[in-house]
Amino acid sequence: MKKYFQFDELGTNYKREILGGLTTFLSMAYILAVNPGMLSETGMDYNAVFVATALAAAVGCLFMGIIAKYPIALAPGMGLNAFFAFSVVLGMGMAWETALTGVLFSGLIFIILSLTGLRETIINAIPAQLKYAVGAGIGLFITYVGFQSAGIIVNDDSTLTVLGDVTSGATLLAVFGVLVTAIFMAKKINGGIFYGMVITAIAGMIFGLVDLPEKVFSGIPDISPTFGAAFKAFANPDLIINMDFLIVVLTFLFVDFFDTAGTLMAVAGQAGLVKDNKLPRAGRALLADALATVTGAIFGTSTTTSYVESTAGVAAGARTGLASVVTGILFLLALFLSPLLAVVTPAVTAPALIIVGALMVSSLKLIEWDKIEIAIPAFLVVLCMPLGYSIATGIAVGFLFYPITMIVAGRGKEIHPIMYGLFVIFLCYFIFL
Repeated sequence: MKKYFQFDELGTNYKREILGGLTTFLSMAYILAVNPGMLSETGMDYNAVFVATALAAAVGCLFMGIIAKYPIALAPGMGLNAFFAFSVVLGMGMAWETALTGVLFSGLIFIILSLTGLRETIINAIPAQLKYAVGAGIGLFITYVGFQSAGIIVNDDSTLTVLGDVTSGATLLAVFGVLVTAIFMAKKINGGIFYGMVITAIAGMIFGLVDLPEKVFSGIPDISPTFGAAFKAFANPDLIINMDFLIVVLTFLFVDFFDTAGTLMAVAGQAGLVKDNKLPRAGRALLADALATVTGAIFGTSTTTSYVESTAGVAAGARTGLASVVTGILFLLALFLSPLLAVVTPAVTAPALIIVGALMVSSLKLIEWDKIEIAIPAFLVVLCMPLGYSIATGIAVGFLFYPITMIVAGRGKEIHPIMYGLFVIFLCYFIFL
């Protein structure tokens, strides 16, 4: 196993990989509650979606770890599940079974694009400067998510966001977690992020801010209400041969494509796995992502995608696919241990996201800020991810400006032809989707 995952070449060991996988799992375990809660708004069975979520995440992580050997975990994506529930089903009035068919179709298209190598070619064509910006932008994005989940930043009708009630118990617990984790990181303690989460959870239970689990084990709910529902629309072609269905498929395709691309670049860059501005085995990683989406649709959940929370595992020491395998196994165990996961509250996970975000913005120093043709697109990528609350949106806005500023600066010959193609795609996305 050490040889298969290249432990010696990457300077890692079993302890670091297991700890990294566990840290990633705890950082994203919230999806096991959030995704069923969101999709059940459409009429889907909550318990069935819970099982589908855990299984889709487990299969996705195992695919990524074994096939691509990357320390990147997958699960049904936030944002994509909101689009599925509130825009497609509740907004457009599409049946949730047909919406799952849309997810299935987008995954099948992904598989074709991955097998042809087109997705890998696109990622490798993106300039290094913009890849640095994507990594930093994702860092700010997950920090913003952490601030929100901790109640440090809250909604405001006048200014969109304001500082929350920093005297509330949950927020104070999160701030305590940030401080403890920062101390561990400053002392260069391996696994500091994981230890910070554990101490935060314990402190929360001591002060009554985190409920003690009533039991440890539970039975696995019935998945039959959602399993295979994605195939029901095939019996009525009119449900899938129309413009609304095409728009849904294209939107799932676009957002997942560039969310995954951004996450791959950010996590691999943080782990030091990028070589000569290229991602080794990128094609396998993209194929694993596509396979996970298809599998998740069959189980009965929205698009499964790579998670930026994987950066928490990398910060804890993960460097290989073994960490993803560990995360996948933990998602399987979660089917039996759901009561125990109650201690992993937003206040417990928020410190990990905030600290990891601080680590990821270090890539800003690699951007050539003195060259305005680079600085403007890079800045827009970094800024629009948290403000637009979307990795794909940040990439799209920055990549629209990049060819323009480069051409005006007389550097048009340095632009890869694929970047011009992406310019057209992003322009059409904003206009039509």
